[in-house]
Amino acid sequence: MKAVNITKSMLSISSPGTHLVPGNNELTRKLTKYCNDYAGDLKKQKPEQFGFFASLPLADVEFCLQEIPRALDELDADGFAVMTNFGGSYLGDKMFDPIFDLLNQRKAKVFMHPTTPCLKDGTAATPLPGFPRPVFEFLFDTARAVMNLFLSGTVSRCPNVTFLVPHVGGAFPPLINRFSGFAAAVKVPGVDASVNPRWVKERLNKQFYFDSAGWAFTEQMKGMLEYVTVDRMLYGSDFPFTSLSYVQALSDQHDQYLPEVFPREEDQEKLCSKNALQLFGSRSSL
Repeated sequence: MKAVNITKSMLSISSPGTHLVPGNNELTRKLTKYCNDYAGDLKKQKPEQFGFFASLPLADVEFCLQEIPRALDELDADGFAVMTNFGGSYLGDKMFDPIFDLLNQRKAKVFMHPTTPCLKDGTAATPLPGFPRPVFEFLFDTARAVMNLFLSGTVSRCPNVTFLVPHVGGAFPPLINRFSGFAAAVKVPGVDASVNPRWVKERLNKQFYFDSAGWAFTEQMKGMLEYVTVDRMLYGSDFPFTSLSYVQALSDQHDQYLPEVFPREEDQEKLCSKNALQLFGSRSSL
């Protein structure tokens, strides 16, 4: 944090999350509680330095419905972390509706992190297995998850949920017009009738934030800014899976390209800190 001048960090569990063995809910619950308790204790000890997103293993619906109020009311979680899919079921799957309905009731923030895309039988769907999955599979899975939230009706049904998406949306930005326009033009049973390009853009600017983790500048950032304003952008580091040396290098890229993408200093400050202050200020100080 000192190396790149970060005042406060939001902690969360990255891929593969806490649901490690399908069907083993006992292990899932034990690991999830351990991680959430640890992060909550760290925030309690150093509230000026750390906040956290409590892990939710969505595949265990009953447990998630118990963990949401515990994390918010007892651990003072700033939001929740979920993977983009759980065994091939994406976030808008009807089996997860009770969870998102409760998150909506609690006006929760939900940070989604990409993970390995899976087939319904639980096997990894990796068409090019010779490459590390974060190189591109993670970015594709982010796009699947966000589009699924829209098309399933979860976004329109849960207007009080704030979604946080990493890596400037991954592969999502160039697909926004296509998926929203296609949904409006071709009426498919089960697809939310609200979805059209104008409505999606409106929702993105009301319910979504995108962080700059990874190789955000300049093309990726410019692509996302075709659909959202700078008010929806946050700084992200991806530490520790991104090593300190690369975090520093990417931070240098931020400093180099921020003025090109955001000429106004006020907008640069929004991405670096002000938006996060506004987003999390009600539950924590940054």
